[in-house]
Amino acid sequence: MGGPPYDCMANPLGAVRLTFEKAIGSGSETQTHPSAFDGKDWGALDLFRHFLFQESELSQVPFLNPKTMRWVQPNSLVRYRGMIQDMLGNEFYVGAYKDGNLWRTNKFMDVSQYPMGSSPDMCVWERRLLYCVPVPGQSSWTEPSCEMDPNGGMYWSSQNREKRRRIDDEDADPMDLVSDDEIKSSPITKKMREDGFPSPSPSPESRDSKTASSSSSMSTFQYVDKDNLHCLVKIYDSPESELKLNDVFEFIGVLTFDSELAVVKDDNDELSNSFYDDDLVHLLPNKVPRLHCLIHRKLAVHDFLQGSPIMETKPHLVKEIREALFRHLTAVLGNDGVAAHFMLLHLLSKVHARVDDVAVGKLSLNLIGLSKESVSVFGVRLSQACKNLLPFTHCIPLTLEYLNTASLAPKKDYQANRLIPGVLQLPEGSHLMVDETQLESGSLSAIGIENTKLLKNLLEFQKVEYDFQYYKMEMAADVQLLIFSDGKSNIVPADVVVPFQPSSLEFSETPAAEALEAWRWYLATVRSLPHSIGSEMQKVVEDDLVAARQADRSLGSQDFSRWLTMARLVSSSFGESCLSLEHWQMVKELERLRRERLK
Repeated sequence: MGGPPYDCMANPLGAVRLTFEKAIGSGSETQTHPSAFDGKDWGALDLFRHFLFQESELSQVPFLNPKTMRWVQPNSLVRYRGMIQDMLGNEFYVGAYKDGNLWRTNKFMDVSQYPMGSSPDMCVWERRLLYCVPVPGQSSWTEPSCEMDPNGGMYWSSQNREKRRRIDDEDADPMDLVSDDEIKSSPITKKMREDGFPSPSPSPESRDSKTASSSSSMSTFQYVDKDNLHCLVKIYDSPESELKLNDVFEFIGVLTFDSELAVVKDDNDELSNSFYDDDLVHLLPNKVPRLHCLIHRKLAVHDFLQGSPIMETKPHLVKEIREALFRHLTAVLGNDGVAAHFMLLHLLSKVHARVDDVAVGKLSLNLIGLSKESVSVFGVRLSQACKNLLPFTHCIPLTLEYLNTASLAPKKDYQANRLIPGVLQLPEGSHLMVDETQLESGSLSAIGIENTKLLKNLLEFQKVEYDFQYYKMEMAADVQLLIFSDGKSNIVPADVVVPFQPSSLEFSETPAAEALEAWRWYLATVRSLPHSIGSEMQKVVEDDLVAARQADRSLGSQDFSRWLTMARLVSSSFGESCLSLEHWQMVKELERLRRERLK
């Protein structure tokens, strides 16, 4: 008894084909019609889940990125991490067809592996198309640390591949061995082209030659962006609610390439009326790789932590990490302890709930008293600190020219049928720094006024308006905003305004790798802790809010909401899920110190 007649890593389509034949009962007297598997899995996904997770082979699957694109082979198993930037709708394809007496499947492929003949027996199914991009502002430390050896155990040697090929050829049905001319002249092939379905691929021999070496892979994807790898992901059998715009996912599936589709529109009349002409003409396979997704999973910040320890959120452990991180932030901010406290709470903030138009949990921060010169010191330090601690960070230089020219909101281009990305199309958990110190007096254009409105809406409501030309649609966001300015920002009015008062310019601290890993784990973990206020503390908080209102009539509901948000963040920062009197007193003291500075 030998092993399975396929290799899940190097030949995943072999596994798909085998499970399909088994599911329909190929060769038996009573076959199941393939239409029974429209929108359903027939056992292929269970096989891959077992292989990847129970046999712990996931770590052996290469990440698809500009480096690995130099050697990864078409029709092999890969994984891609990215943000869903656009949803291109559904694509129809021939999912199953009859080849003589045998049913075959085209699932997880762009083209048919075999000629489909003239038989009318075929099943037309649907798959979703997602246009995915690298996560905007992704920090370098989140990238996978290891790059697999293309000549190592990940892929078979050329000798083993030839042996595998001979075995496959011996086991193949006689109908499998057809010439390229037969495929191209097949009536079904022509019909598929006319109807906009992907056309069948060249013969198995040409496919093998195409994947015989790493050099062929390099030439196959020679037009891929070397620094910014986008990917067209094809999704099968998943509810639409599972995958949403701007979500960050890891997709594990089959990387495909077909040379017949990698042509320029003007050079191929056969594709002039095809699906690729309408929607994918700018997404040719040698520019944007195709990934047929077998398994997908939504990623959280924890999934980007490289080598970080998995620890329990025990208060004493969290407190130690908190103290070390607070010392680091204090040093970064020129020994301004008050600003460091608010910075820590800001980094822990996130939208926990939405009540009407209120995004509960956000805490934007405006550090004021900064000039162009001081921002060049402390702004750069903070920017670097955020990049070291957070997975997704961005910086906007808020000049008059930037406001009047930047494309902040995504816009729909109906001619290209694409959502053109904007600066504010960001995934959940992003951090955005706005440098207002460079802003000078002048006039805002219509674009500038619109961009100012977009920034205010993001800060106040955590929503971004997407421009669909004929209408606008608000999309929920969860972005931490940090603003640098001389005086209180009117363009981006933050939840908390803190006058910045550094006492030292010296800063020579270089955190150890272990410390950075612990801080990243801390920020990713404690911000999601549950929170509650006991009945006794609730009475204390209510009495304090009433007393504060009587002492200062200028205080309103927004101030009290901010205090409660700060109370939650202070408790979480110590690893506590219930507000204590000590932590409530700390909130009041921080607010007192802040208001003193504002006088």
